[in-house]
Amino acid sequence: MSQANQTLTYLFAEMADVLEILGVDRFRVNAFRRASRVLDGLTDDIASIGPDIKALTGIEGIGRGTAQRIAEFLETGNISDRGELMSQIPGGLIELLSIPGLGPKTIGLIWKQAGVESLDDLKEQLQHDDLAELPGLGPKKLENIRKSISFSESSGDRVHLGTAMSLARWFVSKFIEFDDVQQVEYAGSLRRGQETIGDIDLIVAADPKSAKTISNAFKSLPPVTEVLVNGTTKTSVRTTDGLQVDLRIVPPESYGAALMYFTGSKEHNIVMRQRAISRKMRLNEYGLLKGKMTVAGRTEKEIYRALDLAPIPPELREDRGEFNLAESDELPALIKLSDIRSELHAHTTASDGKWTIKELALAAAERGFHTIAITDHSKGQAQANGLTNERLEQHILEIRQVADQLKKKITILAGSEVDILSDGKLDYPNSLLEQLDVVVASPHAALSQDPKKATTRLMQAIDNPHITILGHPTGRLLLRREGLSPDMRQVITAAYERGIAIEINANTWRLDLRDTHARAAIEAGVKLAINTDAHGPGDLDQLLYGVVTARRAGATKHDIVNCLSREALNRWIKGTK
Repeated sequence: MSQANQTLTYLFAEMADVLEILGVDRFRVNAFRRASRVLDGLTDDIASIGPDIKALTGIEGIGRGTAQRIAEFLETGNISDRGELMSQIPGGLIELLSIPGLGPKTIGLIWKQAGVESLDDLKEQLQHDDLAELPGLGPKKLENIRKSISFSESSGDRVHLGTAMSLARWFVSKFIEFDDVQQVEYAGSLRRGQETIGDIDLIVAADPKSAKTISNAFKSLPPVTEVLVNGTTKTSVRTTDGLQVDLRIVPPESYGAALMYFTGSKEHNIVMRQRAISRKMRLNEYGLLKGKMTVAGRTEKEIYRALDLAPIPPELREDRGEFNLAESDELPALIKLSDIRSELHAHTTASDGKWTIKELALAAAERGFHTIAITDHSKGQAQANGLTNERLEQHILEIRQVADQLKKKITILAGSEVDILSDGKLDYPNSLLEQLDVVVASPHAALSQDPKKATTRLMQAIDNPHITILGHPTGRLLLRREGLSPDMRQVITAAYERGIAIEINANTWRLDLRDTHARAAIEAGVKLAINTDAHGPGDLDQLLYGVVTARRAGATKHDIVNCLSREALNRWIKGTK
């Protein structure tokens, strides 16, 4: 997503939230929510359209008032009535929106009727149960809010992998345009593909004489709101997303060493330095040195080779056995984004998606996929317009019709994302499940079950003969909800015995399975499915984050069912029944 699209998506969502907190102008709330959704799913850069009201209103879902605000932002970098709205509520209320279980209406209620104006106010009120007297609240909801606050505070000032990577790639694209920049890459935990990121590290190779010019250009880029460190070779800024971005400018002969050093991990770097010392050399961010002579430093590859190692991919640099594999030149050929050939978990307008069956199928075909599975929600997900038994039967017929129309372009499978109920039963009877090609069984509710019950629940679901894939098994939402904590070893063993796959849900909010669980599944011989859980345009692009997570687990294309050919995938699916 472009920077302008991302910022406007946030601003319109925020203005809708403020209006809901105030309890006024339902029409504008809906208009702003719609604008936020449209901009979030827009594949074109809104800045390339420009402040042309006629062109902006030509985008479906963008009315004249919204278009005028977008045009104002594109011209001035601001939306004037946003400031007017923000002045009508205490500033501390916006922070409360990040707490799961606290929507704008509830925040408006506790502000107006209990005087809560900040997180500190809320925490003080939660020391007793007086808020339970307010409409829509109660002891159980208050306890859930207490847990959510505790979980949010333990997460710190971190953001999702997708948020950080989108911003980092934008910065990289800008630096590539600078004549004085010879090489540029992001480093740190982001380059290693960790699921949440604290800050962004950028490494630039350039002539030291150009460092000041590059640093000044960096500080003037649009997302920068504050300069934290104003140096020549190191500059730190804060962006509109609240992220700290550190820029380090190094000479080209030290670029590989700096990139390796600032990519980490700390544990990986310690082993690398010890390895250098054992060979009577020194390794730091400037290079691999023997006495006063530089042995290597221009590229990471030459440093690894000089230390008798095969080059180790960034995602594996966690000191989890990668050195033994690199010494014997047995590192896995990690899966690549281009290896993925199918999407097996995606939603349409039949439930809560934005695509019709045909639109989704064509979008998948444009990406070069040979197969797409349509897996709309089951009836237990009423808030997501889940399908009743009767609606699913009709939906299957509609999928088959479109599949026949597009059979020369792509294979379309009839499926469902079926809720795993709290007792482990599935949301549809077997007589209906057996009509489906693909069944993705996922937990969505009762996600605070104790580990023993959660384990039993998932294992009972796996026993169902119609399951193809166990979807996002913990149900977590990164930085917002911990989700289930089942005994994953037992779940993985059950999946192996049944011959089904476990999903790495690529949505940047989920990344579930997490990397350590995915590694355990691979070691146990369980196949993984990398799916985007797509609901609309842009969602298929999140596939990258699932691939990165799989790479951290050491996955090759042979571990991932989405990499199978059309014929092999069809055989595997039939083999799960």
